[in-house]
Amino acid sequence: MAATAQEDGVRSQERGQRGCEHYDRGCLLKAPCCDKLYTCRLCHDNNEDHQLDRFKVKEVQCINCEKIQHAQQTCEECSTLFGEYYCSICHLFDKDKKQYHCENCGICRIGPKEDFFHCLKCNLCLAMNLQGKHKCIENVSRQNCPICLEDIHTSRVVAHVLPCGHLLHRTCYEEMLKEGYRCPLCMHSALDMTRYWRQLDDEVAQTPMPSEYQNMTVDILCNDCNGRSTVQFHILGMKCKICESYNTAQAGGRRISLDQQ
Repeated sequence: MAATAQEDGVRSQERGQRGCEHYDRGCLLKAPCCDKLYTCRLCHDNNEDHQLDRFKVKEVQCINCEKIQHAQQTCEECSTLFGEYYCSICHLFDKDKKQYHCENCGICRIGPKEDFFHCLKCNLCLAMNLQGKHKCIENVSRQNCPICLEDIHTSRVVAHVLPCGHLLHRTCYEEMLKEGYRCPLCMHSALDMTRYWRQLDDEVAQTPMPSEYQNMTVDILCNDCNGRSTVQFHILGMKCKICESYNTAQAGGRRISLDQQ
């Protein structure tokens, strides 16, 4: 997806071939860092040992007439439409996906714009149904995904907001749920576990512990409400007395009630 901006006009893709695996566009970006032509910054970064700064792009090359010109939405020579959507700040060319440029994020987002708001504390655009209903963590979007350790803020993969406020790539979140249910950063439940907790109530009730364990208690710390409580020990799980979650961890040694010793 790259070609060097040289007089010999050597190109790595056929004339008129539109876009790449990342974007649908009718032009190539002239990278200000190396003067090479690439369909997009991602294609550039995958092939070079440095990154393309999208904000510094000044020129593009039309895929049809091959004229190099100032970055704009339509070719000044042959009128080829470079992109149904064009942002003169990010130099993003693509099909119309209801994109909009968020000044606070500093980049373009997929909209429509009216379906999102920018949380100033999280520093991220979130769905309107989360307004006033999510836990804010300052600049959380500037942290890498704790699963794949890659950037979240500028990623083309949608971010998923956990109840605890931490962010994961949506794809990483879906993979995580195949093996567990807790946030990898704080261990808070990553989804509503109420129905499962009630099923576990039934299983605990139907699974009596051996007599030597029936009067054993243990101190626990709840990962969901951060509360501490003393409960009866059970091999299937120990239920928080405060929020009734089984997402708990043992916080002290086991002990048997005095009247049973």
